[in-house]
Amino acid sequence: MLAIGTRAPEFTLPDATGQPVSLSGLLSRGPLILYFYPADFTPGCTREACQFRDLQRFIDAAGFTVAGVSPQSPESHHAFKDKYHLPFILLSDVDRCVIRMYEVQGPLGFGVRRVTFLIDPNHTIQDVVVADLRIGLHAAFVRRAATRV
Repeated sequence: MLAIGTRAPEFTLPDATGQPVSLSGLLSRGPLILYFYPADFTPGCTREACQFRDLQRFIDAAGFTVAGVSPQSPESHHAFKDKYHLPFILLSDVDRCVIRMYEVQGPLGFGVRRVTFLIDPNHTIQDVVVADLRIGLHAAFVRRAATRV
């Protein structure tokens, strides 16, 4: 996976409505919490997304934007956002191009690892957490990042 201090690769992916969203566009709002997750509606991914949702006031106060990336379709993301009232962007990487660019594919190239990056407006990765099964580490990462700003 990409290391702290590395330049985050530019990308454009469709959001839950099918509209293209670029990394540069997300970063134009300020620092970005970019998280990768395996699949919509799975127990672990649902818990993780709901933790990000529940931290939204900290995220907003810090001036961060949140975007999640997984290989499901925009339609799946739309249903996932609606069901769990997720206030952030979900991006569809069906061909797993961005997943490979950020080096977060699972063992032997299968699946997607649960990884969260903090990226500054200059496209530099400031921090990263990998916690495939310890989902609470991602929420702690967000809280820690929000208090540093």
